[in-house]
Amino acid sequence: MSSFKVDNLFNVSGKVVLVTGGSRGIGKMIATGFVSNGAKVYISSRSAKDCEATAKELNALGPGSCIAIPADMQKLSEVERLVKELSAKEKSLHVLVNNAGAAWGDTIDDYPDAAFTKLLTLNLQRVFSLTQKCLPLLRTAALEGGLDGRIYRDPARIINIGSVEGLGVADHETYAYAASKAGLHHLSRALAGRLGVEGITSNTIACGPFQSKMMAYTLDTVGEAIKARIPLRRIGTPEDVAGTALYLSSRAGAFVNGATIALDGGSLVNMNSIDIEPPSVKL
Repeated sequence: MSSFKVDNLFNVSGKVVLVTGGSRGIGKMIATGFVSNGAKVYISSRSAKDCEATAKELNALGPGSCIAIPADMQKLSEVERLVKELSAKEKSLHVLVNNAGAAWGDTIDDYPDAAFTKLLTLNLQRVFSLTQKCLPLLRTAALEGGLDGRIYRDPARIINIGSVEGLGVADHETYAYAASKAGLHHLSRALAGRLGVEGITSNTIACGPFQSKMMAYTLDTVGEAIKARIPLRRIGTPEDVAGTALYLSSRAGAFVNGATIALDGGSLVNMNSIDIEPPSVKL
């Protein structure tokens, strides 16, 4: 029996990780968590400037490392180039974090057809495209983890960044975004069923509100109202999402497959109408 010490249960040191949309927002939070714990992290986003700046920042942080491979995930040709460059540098990929995405809000009467094309392509189709192209690297990582008969001791991991808007109906009009994230959650479960037998797990982190460029305007304008509707009365922090990703990528999360984890402070548990003061504590 292996040790149950925290250092063993949550160790990701030496693992090779790819985080799409990793130059900012939730992707950067996750990449930072991996680098801080000794992983070798590749980040990708459309902006080469942002990628290089984040890689420089995270390399200074250590003790892991960060390498930038800019790519426009909207384009299949760019997905193929990204995987080709990664494959030239690495023989295996232990963790794939599908985080790149976009949002679009508009009224039902004015919602453009182009929004559905853009968001369903980037938020859903390209997750499948990239995962498919990365399978040889993920399969090699699963084999490196060791086999006990037909049991993979340390599976490769796919982590898909979803949204609570794919789990419940929001009070604002983001039709393509919500639909794409709901589709992503189901795709993740389908991948889990198909790839689990090959030693590759697939799970989803359905995020609530976090500080990011995508959420910046909303949080600036109605941030306090959003916090008031969350039972924990706050939005997510970098530690919250990085910690969840580390858990799913380590020994502690090796038996989790096909799960959708709502990382939302309890916003989905229908407590929004409850507003009570914290109880006084007597010692």
